[in-house]
Amino acid sequence: MRTYSNKTLATLVLLIGTGMNLLSRGLSESFAVFLVPLEQAFDTDRAALTGIYAIYMLVYGLAAPVTGYLIDRFGTRVCYLFGLLVLAISFTLAGHATQLWHLYLLIGVLGGIGTAALGMVPASTLASAWFDRRLPTAMSSLYAALGIGVLLFSPLAQWLIEHRGWRDAYGWLALVPMLVLPVMLLLPWRQLQAGSSTIMPQRLARRAKDAKAETRQQELRRALQTSGFWKLAGVMFFTTMSTYTTLIQLVAFLVESGFAPLFAAAIFGLAGLLSTAGMICAGMFAERFGERNVATFAYTCSILGVGCLALLTLTPNGLAGYLLLFLFVTLFGSVSGSRGPLIAVLSSRLFSGPAQATIYGCVLLAMGIGGAIAGWASGALHDLTGGYVAGFGMTAATAFAGMMLFRSIEESAAHAPLSAPQPATDQG
Repeated sequence: MRTYSNKTLATLVLLIGTGMNLLSRGLSESFAVFLVPLEQAFDTDRAALTGIYAIYMLVYGLAAPVTGYLIDRFGTRVCYLFGLLVLAISFTLAGHATQLWHLYLLIGVLGGIGTAALGMVPASTLASAWFDRRLPTAMSSLYAALGIGVLLFSPLAQWLIEHRGWRDAYGWLALVPMLVLPVMLLLPWRQLQAGSSTIMPQRLARRAKDAKAETRQQELRRALQTSGFWKLAGVMFFTTMSTYTTLIQLVAFLVESGFAPLFAAAIFGLAGLLSTAGMICAGMFAERFGERNVATFAYTCSILGVGCLALLTLTPNGLAGYLLLFLFVTLFGSVSGSRGPLIAVLSSRLFSGPAQATIYGCVLLAMGIGGAIAGWASGALHDLTGGYVAGFGMTAATAFAGMMLFRSIEESAAHAPLSAPQPATDQG
């Protein structure tokens, strides 16, 4: 077997994680583009359709801890192959759906499982084994792929819908994971999963010297008893709600405001593109200014951005409307997802050990619950009020809650039991 250098393998780790995040999130977030044609095809209300996305996010969250456990036991290779296969099946069959519950099962359940298996849990596990001091930047690069995926797949999905219909669109999108699957089989997984020859021996030595060395189950149990874990989970919950309450309805909102569907999909993709730059910058700035300060700035931009979108309901046309749309994309889009890599860094630093992926997967469970509530609430509020302003208000409120909770996190809290605080220990 050919042996590669640490630099080559670390670069490959970033490429794999970036590619899988791009593919999985790009495919799953394309549901926002399918919202209007599915509403027309199945003649149903908005809440019933956003319920599909709610189920997807809930299953994604529930599958994240299981994904982490499987990675801790069997490695990332099996996880990635499984995820690609599940997504290919779900999108292929979705194009043949004749009842709404078919989409709940295929896009909601199978889509959530496949996305979890390809998402940040395996990517962050690989990255933490290859990056140490530059881990924030590495995590930001991985998260940035989520925005690139939205940018690429949303206009593509809209183009396919307009030219081939929504059924064929799902079929063509299913080809992407099918084509990637054989490529993943050829990678040097034994070396990739072993970790850096300079980082992993140090971590293994630290664990061997730790008198409190724990099994995966014991470490997970201890993490669940700390305030730091629950604060991280709470931040993920509120952040996800603040993001998806608006994003899941963005394309439909713009179309109903008089913008062309392809333009609306492009704006959705542009917000994803700006989030890519925002996530990369978040990691770089966090290394200099700290995660808490960067997160505070990001939450503030989210609140200001959704305020611009709310004002757009008053002046959807003309120069003022385009200016407000520009401000929304710039403010909201540039920080959308930027809190994710900061949370991933804190989780990997504060809960490093044999259950690292499992613990981070449990943190992402809060993301799934928040996304599920956001998906359902955005549709329910639209049907209840006949508009989108109430959903925009929920975005602002949950962003503020996430900001205040993030600011309360201290590294020592991750090691302190809820009942009796203890001195912090360095976990790298």
